[in-house]
Amino acid sequence: MSGSDTTPDDAPKKVSKLPILFGFVLMLALGGGGFFAVYSGLILGHGAAVKKGPPHVEALPDIAFVPIAPMVVSLGSESGRYLHFTAQIEVAKVHESDVVLLLPRVLDVLNGYLRAVEVSELEDPTALVRLRAQMLRRVQMVAGGGRVRDLLVTEFVIN
Repeated sequence: MSGSDTTPDDAPKKVSKLPILFGFVLMLALGGGGFFAVYSGLILGHGAAVKKGPPHVEALPDIAFVPIAPMVVSLGSESGRYLHFTAQIEVAKVHESDVVLLLPRVLDVLNGYLRAVEVSELEDPTALVRLRAQMLRRVQMVAGGGRVRDLLVTEFVIN
């Protein structure tokens, strides 16, 4: 037998490209169908909101912001460092004049609290959340009776 004698079993088989072509067409059809479903609002409701116009916007609550005068607090006698603190108190509009009247007491309680806090605690990146909660509670105690909704810290700089 010679090397040129080949049987049909030894010949390389031709691979059909039909499954790959079928998979590609199916992928395009499913992708297009998914896009259409999301765009038209059948899925996720996106298209329905676009077609109906702008969504309904709730009215803002009847609130006011009472600014607290900027405070500079000494952080210990030997450190020579200071805390620059500014905040605003969120109140209902009906209580705005009451809180403005009590601002000297608010400044006093915040000044006393911030002087008592350790410098190492102030330098902790997560301390502002705890300090804000403590200061809010103190301001609510001074103002009394649910007048204060929140305390917004607008400046908190240690130098």
